[in-house]
Amino acid sequence: MGVTVPELLLEILSEEVPARMQKRASEDLKRLVTDGLKKARLEFTETDVFATPRRLTLVVDGLPHRQPDLREERKGPKVGAPDKAIEGFLRSLGLDSLDQCQKRDAGKGEIWYAVIEKAGADTKDVVAEILNEVLTKFPWPKSMRWGAEALRWVRPVQNILSLFDGAVVDGVRINDVVSTGSTAGHRFVAPNDFNVTDFADYKVKLADANVILAPDDRRSTIEAGLDALAKAEGLSIKNDSALLDEVTGLVEWPVVLLGDIDAAFMDLPSEALTSSMRAHQKYFSLSNPDGSLAPRFGFVANMAAADSGEAIIAGNERVLRARLADAKFFWDQDRKMRLADRAPALESITFHAKLGTLAAKVQRVAALAADLTNNIPGADRDASRSAALLCKADLVTGMVGEFPDLQGVMGRYYALADGETDAVSNAIAEHYSPLGPNDLCPTAPISVTVALADKIDTLVGFWLIGEKPTGSKDPYALRRAALGVIRLILENRLRFNLLSAFAVAMRLYQEENFALEHSGNAADAAREIALDLLAFFVDRLKVHMREEGVRHDLISAIFALGDEDDLVRVVARVEALREFLSSDDGENLLVAYRRAANIVRIEEKKDGVAFPADRYNPSEAAGDEAALWDGLADTRDGVGSLLENEDFAGAMAAMARLRPAVDQFFDNVTVNADDTELRRNRLCLLANLTSVMSQGADFSQIEG
Repeated sequence: MGVTVPELLLEILSEEVPARMQKRASEDLKRLVTDGLKKARLEFTETDVFATPRRLTLVVDGLPHRQPDLREERKGPKVGAPDKAIEGFLRSLGLDSLDQCQKRDAGKGEIWYAVIEKAGADTKDVVAEILNEVLTKFPWPKSMRWGAEALRWVRPVQNILSLFDGAVVDGVRINDVVSTGSTAGHRFVAPNDFNVTDFADYKVKLADANVILAPDDRRSTIEAGLDALAKAEGLSIKNDSALLDEVTGLVEWPVVLLGDIDAAFMDLPSEALTSSMRAHQKYFSLSNPDGSLAPRFGFVANMAAADSGEAIIAGNERVLRARLADAKFFWDQDRKMRLADRAPALESITFHAKLGTLAAKVQRVAALAADLTNNIPGADRDASRSAALLCKADLVTGMVGEFPDLQGVMGRYYALADGETDAVSNAIAEHYSPLGPNDLCPTAPISVTVALADKIDTLVGFWLIGEKPTGSKDPYALRRAALGVIRLILENRLRFNLLSAFAVAMRLYQEENFALEHSGNAADAAREIALDLLAFFVDRLKVHMREEGVRHDLISAIFALGDEDDLVRVVARVEALREFLSSDDGENLLVAYRRAANIVRIEEKKDGVAFPADRYNPSEAAGDEAALWDGLADTRDGVGSLLENEDFAGAMAAMARLRPAVDQFFDNVTVNADDTELRRNRLCLLANLTSVMSQGADFSQIEG
């Protein structure tokens, strides 16, 4: 971009902005400035934003030198209107008298019109106003004041570079820092100020001053550097996209280096080593060819050193030794007590003020897990109960207290050290999973059992106290828990009824003297809560299946049949329904269903009486009417048997065979016959058609 085409360049130089805020801040800056330009009638061709730890930069290309002139007409009151109406009209436009207005004949009398003409201002002056408004109201999630200044900003501001068409935009300010035509480079390597003329000049001079402006460029530099250093030693970098993004926001001039992990710490669990390096030091882990953790770590310095980074590497190794010494201390201390002996300490941790302690939750989860084993092939009842009783015990260990992301993981190591089986130990580690749509789902029977019990207990508990997600708010991650239950059931093809599991979970709460607030019958209230929770699962299932291309109305059509809470069966029925409706026969039968249902509904409303299916009299039926009745009678029994045997595709195929008889009936039979009794009988036949089809799905729920 050059000065031949007017360009706006803004850079705010400050103390280090947290990496997590940079992307959102750059997006907000672009949105607010471009909205201001559009509101000011200033067109532009393109915009771009950049963020480093110390600077937020915006460039807008293709702006005009001046605003376009404005000519606007405003319609006012009628000529002869009351004085107050006239005065209000003039006051709203900042006019002094009607001499500045025109009379126009509107066909029903004369109307006052005001013609406002305003010459466009210099873009440079308009931009100054826009930028000051944006900077004054900038939406940082957290901000601060410094010194005696009034305006808050995320960190103390050091400089504002603001240029339009190569000239400084005067008057742009944050507190006592006002706009200039200069900036500074890297804090340590090139701290001196330098002038710039436009964005192209700015970017080149920044690079010369050891600043890579674009986050994508810094990220690529880091990624390529780590990969090259690791490969040179026959190792590989463990993939960690989130850490790579974070480190990109911590440096302006990335220099990648490798350090050594002291051999004394390599007997720590690999997860503990990785978590310690990642969480506290922002270090990258390296793997050996066999996938094991290598005694090396990668990190990113913010400058190139004269000694090729030897002193920096030594300093980081020293810091890491101290950090890992803490981890080793916790590891050694934690193993001095059996995991089971730590469980009573969960009494001191509140699960929720209205739902008791974690110790109480663990007891409920253990009882629910034992019950669920009846529906989970291969899940041993005693082992499932043991895993559930231990699944939260590592929360009171020193290691998890220091590294919360290791909960479950450390429980597995401590359980193995105590002599627990692999199945029980793995269930402790896996019971939090799946944590999201892309997280691995447990498949081992005991792991699945405990994971289900933990999530169902949580969901039922929060439903009992009325703490349900609302809108975008879900502070207890209940949507994620429900999705976890859905994935555990579907991916392991588990056959059990959710409502039964909810009932067991509710009973366990009630055995703890949990008081269910209700105004009527307690059993009815519990049933209502369970159905409401099931409806929540239906919504989550719709979201889950929509990602796989399944329409939400098909799911509604199955659940509308009532009390359908076997998710594996639901999905099978939905798939059969989808396949049915994708065929010509299915599509046409859906049309026939709607036609029949609409005719019956309209005639019932007109006559004020019902036309039930069981009132149809086939004795006088003939021709196409008799053929349809015979087809419906055969199909009703056949579909019922097929559904009972869970042959849902077969049930839909049986309904599809009705199409010829249905087509012939509507082509050749008059439903609303003059004969009253004949009309009533044929309307009852149509009710039979909708009744037979409704065995497979509630077709009234299907859209389109």
